[in-house]
Order: sequence, then C-alpha cells, then structure tokens
Amino acid sequence: MKRQVTYAAAGVDRKLRAKAKRALRLLRSTYRLSRYGEIVQLPFGNVFPFRGDCYLDLVIEGVGTKVLVAQLAGKYDTIGVDGVAVAVNDVIRSGARPLAVADNIHAQVSDPELVKDWMKGIARGAAEAGCVVPSGEIGDVAELIKGLVEGKGFDMVFAAIGEVSKDKIITGKDLKPGDVIIGLRSSGIHSNGVTLARKVLFKQWGGMYEPFDAPEPLDRELVYEVLEPTRIYVKPVLNVAEHVKVKAAVHITGDAYLKFKRLTLFSKGIGFEFNNFKPQPIFDLIQKTASELGGELSDEEMFKTFNMGWGFAIIVDKTDADKALDVLGKAGVHAEEIGCVTKTRGIRILYKGKRIILR
Repeated sequence: MKRQVTYAAAGVDRKLRAKAKRALRLLRSTYRLSRYGEIVQLPFGNVFPFRGDCYLDLVIEGVGTKVLVAQLAGKYDTIGVDGVAVAVNDVIRSGARPLAVADNIHAQVSDPELVKDWMKGIARGAAEAGCVVPSGEIGDVAELIKGLVEGKGFDMVFAAIGEVSKDKIITGKDLKPGDVIIGLRSSGIHSNGVTLARKVLFKQWGGMYEPFDAPEPLDRELVYEVLEPTRIYVKPVLNVAEHVKVKAAVHITGDAYLKFKRLTLFSKGIGFEFNNFKPQPIFDLIQKTASELGGELSDEEMFKTFNMGWGFAIIVDKTDADKALDVLGKAGVHAEEIGCVTKTRGIRILYKGKRIILR
C-alpha cells in the first residue's frame, strides 16, 4: 500500500489549524469597541464602519514558504508581487477597493541589493492593485531567520486596507441552488500549498528534481514555474461587481475548495458542485511525481490544497452569468463557469470522469 502524501504529512495540519482558530472567538469581545457602529461579519472576515456608510476591510497575510523557493532560485524581484497579492485579493472578497498596503519583512540581514529587489516586486504589485504603499518595516532578526542561503533569509507579511460602501458589501448571503460559480484563471501554484509542492518536487526538501530541471510537461525550469507570481484580481473583480450583483467572492488559497464551506454559514441548506477544471501542468507534475517517489497524492487532497487552475471565484445569479463573463472577457480576463450552487449539501468535484466529495 502506497504512502499517502498529504498536506498534514508535509507539515501543515488542517485539523490542528482549525482547532487553533477557535481561539479567534476571543477577539469578538473587541467588536463592542467599534466607534461608528456594528461590525459586519462576513464569510472570510469582517468589515467595520468608518463614518457614514463607509466600511473598511483590513487584512493581513503572509507569503509563506514561497520565500524559500525565491532563495532556491536566487531571484527576489517577484516575491513582493505575491506579498501584495495575498493581501489585496483577500480585501476584495468583501467588495472593498484596496487603498493601501504595508509590508513587514523579517530579514537575516538587510542586504541593500536584496531589499531593492523586494521593493521592485512590491511596487509592481501595488501598481497592479491600484493602491499605495505608505509604510512598511524591515527588521534584522538573524537569530530568528536563517533561510537557505547565508544572508538571504527572510519572511514577508503584508497588510492591506480597503473601503466599501454599505450597499456594495459582498455578504455571501442569499445564495440559492442554480447560482453560477465563475472561476478566474490562476497563474499557477500561487502562494498556497507550496510546502507540499516543495517536498514533492525539489531534492532540497526530499523531492525528485534539481531546481533548474525542466521536467515534462513544463516549458521552463521548475523553480521558475513554482516562483511565478500570484495573480492579482482587484481590477477585474471590482469591475464586474459594478455591472452585476456579486453574491459571494472566494479567494482560492489555503484549503482551496474547502473554503466554499464557509459560505454555508451565511446561506443555509446549500452545497456546491464544480465540473470545469483545466489545471496548469505544474499540478499534474506534483501528483505524478508523488507517485514516482512511492507515494499517493489523491485527487481529493489536491483539491483541498491547490487552486487547480482557478485562483479566484465569484458567485452570481444564473441570469447574470453571461453578462459577468462578457465583462471579464472584454477586460482580457480568462474566466469560465466552473460550477454551481446546489440543493445537495457538501462540496462535490467532477474531475476526470470521477466524483470527488471533499470532507
């Protein structure tokens, strides 16, 4: 019997994380401190009132172990794009327009050339998201940060703040069977599931390949494929929300398609079915390589861990689906109908002629 290759075995235990996150309930005691009214609780975070009908969405996210891949490649001028992306893509789930981002980088040492490369990526990402970077912080903490290459270790965390008027908040409520799920194409692995991918793909962490190998079916070196920056969805998502009512928005990151379960807390008695996937070659390579190493990485685990080709999703009424796709297409965005809301509870994936139920 083959060894099961899972995210938990790679070092990221979903069940333990979910249990730990219960402690976040303690923060609800702070909601009463809101100066301008009640906090609006949403499926993937909350927005808080700030004068009149203006609400603010504040998030903080990290790049995770993708920084190790940057060190493996010796390439540091795109990782800042990922940092901006993970934060601003979270902000737009509420319908908020990102106003600003700020970085907090812990470094082994503030090497001037390294910092310059980081800033190139951050500036590029912020320009694409249409927001400013008014502040940030770089701390030298050599006793905490080591990394792969002496003097090049670092960790990146980004905060983003956005604004949305009360009547434009994407609430995730009132979903009903027949609503259409539209997927926006990812650029590849993005910044999620990288811990599992690294340990399958790269010899550095017990995997199969050297970083600059170009295994089939990739058309470039493996390390650059994994390092491809996370796509930023700010402009297309906010644009389509101006033309149709977006009922829910999901940034397909950690926990991948399990994230849709959160929507059932706000719209009762529904489930989700997905039937359209065209994953980039990197995803097939991860699964195939796990098998060649003597393990088994199941389809179910893939859909719990990776975006499988769709980095963001919006849910709209069936009558609005064609218009939403038209708006996205005219903006040059690759978007497709990838599934629907169902009256059968749970998350079902139709993939390669098989039905997968995510638990």
